Amino acid sequence: MSDTTARPFVVVPCLNEALAIRALLLGVLAHCRDVIVIDDGSTDDTADIVAQLPVTLIRHPERRGKGEALRAGFREALKRGASGVLTMDGDGQHDSADIPRILAAAQQYPGALIIGARMLERGRQPNARRRANDFADWGISWGCGQPVADTQSGQRWYPHAVVELVDLPAQDFVFEAAILIAATRELDLPIVSIPILCRYDDDARHSHFRSVRDTVRITWYTFWRVVHYGHVVRCYRTSHGSPPQVYDPEGLLATTPPSLLAHADNPPTR
Repeated sequence: MSDTTARPFVVVPCLNEALAIRALLLGVLAHCRDVIVIDDGSTDDTADIVAQLPVTLIRHPERRGKGEALRAGFREALKRGASGVLTMDGDGQHDSADIPRILAAAQQYPGALIIGARMLERGRQPNARRRANDFADWGISWGCGQPVADTQSGQRWYPHAVVELVDLPAQDFVFEAAILIAATRELDLPIVSIPILCRYDDDARHSHFRSVRDTVRITWYTFWRVVHYGHVVRCYRTSHGSPPQVYDPEGLLATTPPSLLAHADNPPTR
């Protein structure tokens, strides 16, 4: 394995995920030995379940939000010598089987930020969530100055230089947008996506994303970052004039019906 992913850590923020967390972590441990779980003030048995597994558990006594949970995980990973961090949500939405594919993309694109983009079988995604994600992709791509597929996905590979942006002044779900924008605009890094399945068929899964409040916060933050960096029109053209960069060596996009693909009208590059 190259230095790009010489010692990857997986960071899993979670809140009240007792139903899903054990199966998720067992799957992750099959691919990576260095796993950090941040329990963000759960009131169920999440922390007790995690404590039984060979992972590092960080507990917040009260809910601090996803941004602070990711910060805690990033700091611990940096302290332990991580070459980069792969994040996964604790609700079981992400498939641990995609970890090798994400790390392979990180090797193929050293230094890039890799997103597991929910581009396959989008018909499973609730309509309201799909529209919100499309709007977020439109705005955050503008903030990044480059097209990005699935800016709301929590399954990402952050190279070491991006993990060091841990102290960005953004809270909760805004932090994930902020780190994308800073990685592209401050570090001049590319963002590459790999296609993954949408997984919304589990009735037990509950999103902690508050559609109206969090979307407004992300939009407001992104708007001011666009203004801050300037060249607003030119930035819009570069971020919306071409498809996002996608790494798809298995040809998954080619075998999926167009009606079930994200960006079906503007297919991404491979």
